[in-house]
Amino acid sequence: MDDLQMEILLDHYQNPRNFGHLENPDIVYEEGNPSCGDQIRIEIKLEDNRIADIKFTGKGCTISQASASILTEIVKGKSLDEIKNFSKEDMLNALGIPISPIRLKCALLGLKVLKAGIYGIKTWPGEED
Repeated sequence: MDDLQMEILLDHYQNPRNFGHLENPDIVYEEGNPSCGDQIRIEIKLEDNRIADIKFTGKGCTISQASASILTEIVKGKSLDEIKNFSKEDMLNALGIPISPIRLKCALLGLKVLKAGIYGIKTWPGEED
């Protein structure tokens, strides 16, 4: 595993970006991973069909919390269509470290919450457990 990528993940875990709450968000969605107890809540403020601001809160392992922090940095300013096209592979590439099958749900929880909030449903097209 690349030491630099691990340092970046730890930094996002210890100093999460976009952590907190928004006043009057347009989209709010929260979900957890029952198998490990990870929890992520995402709040989004939209402007012209783009993410003007995004915040998250949650608790859980380093991977779930760091990936949510990284995800919020990536999607801020993007259109909803761009986010709908952001894939699991894109998220895993953004993390930059190998993720074991056991940790996959942790790494993708933020993305699942984001997409479910945008689509307004629990699963989105193309998602498979």
